Amino acid sequence: MAGTFRGESNHKVDAKGRVSIPALFRRVLESADPEWREGLAPRVVIVYGDERRSQLECFTQDAIDEVDALIARLPRGSKKRQALQRLYSAQAYPTSVDDTGRLVLPAKLRKKIGLENEAYFVGNGDTFEIWTPDRYEAAMNDGLDADDDFDPNVDPSVYLDALGED
Repeated sequence: MAGTFRGESNHKVDAKGRVSIPALFRRVLESADPEWREGLAPRVVIVYGDERRSQLECFTQDAIDEVDALIARLPRGSKKRQALQRLYSAQAYPTSVDDTGRLVLPAKLRKKIGLENEAYFVGNGDTFEIWTPDRYEAAMNDGLDADDDFDPNVDPSVYLDALGED
């Protein structure tokens, strides 16, 4: 893996939908784009999905290539392959970082997640997400309910210890 997106930060969005990408995120995009060279813009694929998604998920070129390879392993015409192709190919917006380190988010994408004046960037390993700050705060712990394998009331780092025992 070329790099990992880590951290979270707020960034202003201007009236044209331009938003600065955190500098560390730009370095990861550059290192994970096989065609990137000094003076060129690193590529990014923004997956927006359907009404079930409240955020934009941004993929490096390497990460989206891995997703495409996984999808290609499924039988043509299968429902799983069709659903994944719709998400990662049809409901996606390929773009690049401009020469000032910004993304230009089209009105359709901004409207979809309710993005107006502020974008909240969240590192997510080999992808990063763009949220509105209030939606991120509300969704931060969604899906982290207790079950046989998970206790949301403990420090999550305890789960790393268990992984090291394998």
